[in-house]
Amino acid sequence: MRMTNRLVPAAYRDVSQVPGFRRLLSGEAVSYLGDGLSIVTISLLAIRIAAPEHAALVVGAAVAAYTLPAALGALALAPWLRRVDARTLVTANALLRAGGLGAAAALHLLGLLSPAGYVALLAVSSLLVAWGSAGTYTLVSRLVPAEHRLPANTLLGTSQTTAIIAGPPLAGLLVAATGPGVALAVDALTYLVLAAQLRRIPAVAAPAEPEATRTTSGFRLLARRPELLGLLALTAVFFFLYGPVEVALPLFIVDTLDRSAGFLGVYWAVFGVGALLGGLLAGTLRQVTPWPFTIVVIAGWGAALLPFGFTTSTWITLVGLAVGGLIYGPFPAFNITLFQSAADPADLPAVLAARGSITVAAAPIGAAFGGPLVAWLGPGGTLLASGAATVALAVVAAALRPASTARRPVPAVATPTA
Repeated sequence: MRMTNRLVPAAYRDVSQVPGFRRLLSGEAVSYLGDGLSIVTISLLAIRIAAPEHAALVVGAAVAAYTLPAALGALALAPWLRRVDARTLVTANALLRAGGLGAAAALHLLGLLSPAGYVALLAVSSLLVAWGSAGTYTLVSRLVPAEHRLPANTLLGTSQTTAIIAGPPLAGLLVAATGPGVALAVDALTYLVLAAQLRRIPAVAAPAEPEATRTTSGFRLLARRPELLGLLALTAVFFFLYGPVEVALPLFIVDTLDRSAGFLGVYWAVFGVGALLGGLLAGTLRQVTPWPFTIVVIAGWGAALLPFGFTTSTWITLVGLAVGGLIYGPFPAFNITLFQSAADPADLPAVLAARGSITVAAAPIGAAFGGPLVAWLGPGGTLLASGAATVALAVVAAALRPASTARRPVPAVATPTA
């Protein structure tokens, strides 16, 4: 026990003792593993059921259907869901994910799954993703004292990163042994585990909501908080500029480096390990002002991409992506902690769902621009352009931030001493 206490920073030991959070973290960690499996499973099942000449179209539609409807759900369902209890939001998303994915798996195993039906089930399963994420981080803000929120958010974020590292190889083994239908059924099962864990979390009373805001949408609430609106804009542009990386990196490896497509996994693995370490280290910091820290992270990630435009060295570019992961790792936790600190507690689910509707769509939209950019600039040039534009974004944010701070500062995030 003493050895464990020495190895685990005090910030994480303290937050793990918060009633309810340990169950939330364990359930979310299992569902994140399901998402890690889906990175491979969704595409492989689409290939399995599509006609060869339509495989690319079906894969693209399936991947989009697994993510983009979350933005639509955040907007269209706001009048009915913004007043729903946070635990109920997470449970509803988990059950809808389990139902949609489970139905697709069952139909495939029965030989009845069509491409159109598959895409439709994936789209239905993703409708509540933004609300589920909003509910998760609202639960964190209500279960965990303010001084422990950053390490709590970091543990959730690093669980997600770990799943992204471990999930695809596990999915490959599972698909090889049993087929994509069984792998998708396992993905669905992980969400049932999350729903079961949520039932064991004690109900947390929501703060009183003023009458004047009960029908106000998340975007209108954001409009009243310029510092949050600015943070959302910064995050959305950051994710948009990241989007072309997902298109250019595979082509950089295959065309520029003349490596096999499987080598892409090595690049994403080193990024994931770097992000995991960066996130865990940042969660132990004692006192951080998140806005400047966020700007530094954005600039650092952009700088990590710059070598791709000047060298074809595998080792240099691998190190660049690993450093980029190390720098990026803290970003998700600090970003969400800023919203938790600055938004009114009663407004948090609607605000986080509005945030999710933008952030979920930003990277895929950026990826859509990645194809034409690669055709114009080439893979290395596209990665260089993405990095340079990201650094420029950080410079602009740093120049504009002082005026915003003077109007309404966002408090620094404090964490327990190590």
